[in-house]
Amino acid sequence: MTLSVKKKLYLLLAWLVIVPAGLYFTYQFYPPENIAGEELEFFTLVAFATFIPLMPIVINGATIFFIQWVTLVGFLKYGLFVEIVLMQFSIIPLLIRVRLTKSDWHRLPLNSVMFFIVSFTSGQIYFLFGGEIGMRDIHQLFFPILSYQIVSIMINQILLLMYQHYVVRNDVRFYSKDFVWDFTANMIMFPLALSLYYLTFELGAFASLLIGIPFVSLSIILKLYNSSEKINEYLQKAGEIGHQLTESLKVNEVLDIFIEKIIETLPVEYAYILDCQEEGLVLLRRVENGVMKSNNLRPLKKNQGISGIVWETGKSVLYTSRSEWTGIAEGYMPEGVESILCVPIVRSQKVRGILLLASSKKKAYEKYQLMIVDILCSYLGVAIANARHHERTKKNSERCALTGLYNYRYFEDLLALEFNHLVIGKRRNLSLIMLDLDHFKVINDNYGHQSGNEILIELADRLCSLIDTKGTVARYGGEEFIILLPEMKRDEALRLAEQVRVAIAHEPFTLHDSLDESNKQMMVRITASIGVATAPEDADEPLALIRHADRALYTGAKQAGRNRVAQYMK
Repeated sequence: MTLSVKKKLYLLLAWLVIVPAGLYFTYQFYPPENIAGEELEFFTLVAFATFIPLMPIVINGATIFFIQWVTLVGFLKYGLFVEIVLMQFSIIPLLIRVRLTKSDWHRLPLNSVMFFIVSFTSGQIYFLFGGEIGMRDIHQLFFPILSYQIVSIMINQILLLMYQHYVVRNDVRFYSKDFVWDFTANMIMFPLALSLYYLTFELGAFASLLIGIPFVSLSIILKLYNSSEKINEYLQKAGEIGHQLTESLKVNEVLDIFIEKIIETLPVEYAYILDCQEEGLVLLRRVENGVMKSNNLRPLKKNQGISGIVWETGKSVLYTSRSEWTGIAEGYMPEGVESILCVPIVRSQKVRGILLLASSKKKAYEKYQLMIVDILCSYLGVAIANARHHERTKKNSERCALTGLYNYRYFEDLLALEFNHLVIGKRRNLSLIMLDLDHFKVINDNYGHQSGNEILIELADRLCSLIDTKGTVARYGGEEFIILLPEMKRDEALRLAEQVRVAIAHEPFTLHDSLDESNKQMMVRITASIGVATAPEDADEPLALIRHADRALYTGAKQAGRNRVAQYMK
């Protein structure tokens, strides 16, 4: 959650009130001790306090940096003021390492205040239980310093909970996973800190190197291990996402699942999926800060902008800050974007699309994340190809190849579904219009079947425009068409059928005389006979509704003279 400017200013004000005055007070009442003659050892601790925060380890989402094995030694040897300064000094490299952005500047005063309160409070506990600065035997030191250690962890957790509850307005449990990891890590460091403390009295500054170098090496090993664990986790997620994508048989579903999962998996604020078409890169999906936006951005050409270059080269790119891509980008790019990850979607060794991910944070993406996204884009390319093939096959099986209308097979299934809705009460009425062109054989005989097909195509277009969303139009066979009208009463269906009859009879159709060598264009007039039936009044099952509309068509319209509308009469 992003804090308001007002809350950020309050945090800055709290820092101005607490930290400068607190440092002055601590210096007056708990001044540095024993530094004279041990300057090299002191600066060694400062060096470690600077270096260690640059190597945090993320475990289960919790960022842990082992600074207390240094600050604890500084406290026991040189006093509370030195410990506070070391902790304050470590904030800057820590925030640099976690990639603090301009919008997150409030974290600097926030962490400074929290570290000061933790240091000062735990120091008072140490003195309260009889702790003293300088060389002490382990039996004199152990209980006060253990209390110091435990209290510092508890106070830190309490402050985090207060910040989450009162500032961010999030409810967080005290004994969370983050707390368990933080407590465990600090207690592991406790014996190491005591060892370093006693060793400094024997070896001086060399003691810090003797323990510090193995510790730093261990931190590097743990960080590498943690990175490999994260890669394995990402690979597992990529496999799961791949299975979900290949299970979906609709292109829009594939795109929606992919964009949703990629945002869940990576630190993504802006996500765009583009399709490679002849006219350029056409936007298919655009999500900004979790909100789906319209695709009304102008297409980019090959080798134009970041996406166009990736299309041209077929190679992924990763930019960690605006300065790396600001001279390359063209067209639309949200303000504040820093990191960009752009990957081609390849299938059959050809770039079919582009995925562009962006974040307002610098160095938001790692190289291994680029590898994971590359794998996911391979899944996406295959899934889209499969979905498009399925949709084409489904369309061919459901549609009339000539008119593009639904065919009889699809219509029968739809009718059965709508009739079931009628039976269970989801529908109150279900009307059906059946029409047949009058004397259509004459058209075919005089002008050829190709000319007849032109009329059927134009009629299909007229019917779709007239019916629109009121119902479903299908080609029943030959020159017969059928219209299903959910929630339409008989009198409404009769009025609509009359509109259909008039639209056919009063406006001539355009055709080309395919039997004439000149293939001249002509205007011809045709009419249609129409039958109407409505359930539940006229039928109690789907096929009966068709039969009764068909009977109305032939007995009530055809036999009565054609070019008219008739309703089913029992």
